Amino acid sequence: KGLPELLDTFEASRSRNLAVLDEMELNDSQLELRGTHPEFGTVTLGQLIATWATHDLSHIAQISRTMVKQYKAAVGPWRKYLSILK
Repeated sequence: KGLPELLDTFEASRSRNLAVLDEMELNDSQLELRGTHPEFGTVTLGQLIATWATHDLSHIAQISRTMVKQYKAAVGPWRKYLSILK
């Protein structure tokens, strides 16, 4: 799959997941509900949802780092100011 198709797939998947979460209409007390994770022990629903968001943002960062590589030489001397190219 090419990048446009992968991004479209990611967007569609994330939109579906956000719609499901929105339909749940979770309140603050529900976000504090606790469960047990086999490695971390007690975790809250809010922590799990925050982890999903952070996981998605990690993938976006990976995509950005991959896409920016094509400009590494083209930016010339500005490369030293663009930490993403390091």
